[in-house]
Amino acid sequence: MHTQDLSAWTHSHAFDAGNRAAERGTRLVMVITAITMVAEIAAGLWFNSMALLADGWHMSSHALAIGLSAFAYAAARRYAGDWRFAFGTWKIEVLAGFASAVFLLGIAALMAAGSVERLFAPQAIHYREAMGVTALGLLVNLGCALILGGHAHGHDHGHDHGHDHGHHHGHDHHHHHHDLNLRAAYVHVLADAATSVLAIVALAGGWWLGWSWLDPVMGLVGAALVGRWAIGLMRQSGTVLLDREMDHPVVDEVREVLACLDHGDESTRVSDLHVWRVGRQHFACIVCLVTHDAALTPQRVREALSVHEELVHVTVEISRCDGDH
Repeated sequence: MHTQDLSAWTHSHAFDAGNRAAERGTRLVMVITAITMVAEIAAGLWFNSMALLADGWHMSSHALAIGLSAFAYAAARRYAGDWRFAFGTWKIEVLAGFASAVFLLGIAALMAAGSVERLFAPQAIHYREAMGVTALGLLVNLGCALILGGHAHGHDHGHDHGHDHGHHHGHDHHHHHHDLNLRAAYVHVLADAATSVLAIVALAGGWWLGWSWLDPVMGLVGAALVGRWAIGLMRQSGTVLLDREMDHPVVDEVREVLACLDHGDESTRVSDLHVWRVGRQHFACIVCLVTHDAALTPQRVREALSVHEELVHVTVEISRCDGDH
């Protein structure tokens, strides 16, 4: 058995410049959201507007969730050199993304419950004040989305691999490696912006047309939209946390490299293969081969797999067999 050492990669890549920029952006958005939250709650109390108070407390939940994202970056950076984290601290960020998605799903449920309650028990709405502060909140959310969106797009990477294993295969793969913690904060901001747009539409309809029922109906629409985003984020982060990525394109690339070691005579076969993510764009791999080829060595397998820079930790086990398969 041969194992590639991961310790050097873990300490040098655990918290890169992209993470630091994302952490700064997330902290800034957290502060802006918290200030807006306080302003909305104060305005709600001053104008005696339940709509403003509800939106302010709703925004407080997003401020808390975005604060969780910022905390995850800080924790990942603090423990980056801790040897107890065998594959680094990156999954702290993924765990925060999952927790934030659960939080977002809870917010959607509360939005739906509150909307149903108001649908059957309408309340007086101070339309003018509510529309003004909601519009201000929308502008703040759009600004925060721009801050986080720039970092989110900067975390996507493309990889082009040229392979030559005796058959001259040319491959052009483009993999997107999303920062799920940053995406969680981004989704919270987008959810706030979307609910603000729906709230403005509902308030305008109620103010100008007298459609008071439009406010709770738009609340239900917003809850459905937020819930859908939350479920998508839970699915993405849960996939990483549970190491359910054997359908990832990287696995197909690994299988292709290993198939080229066979030379067409079926002297080598893969008896076991495990690939899992240990970083945003890095994977670990365990390969077990059964072969008749006496010249096949773990080093040769590792050299063949080295064309894929995503593989930062490769363990190879080779079993020799003298008879037929």
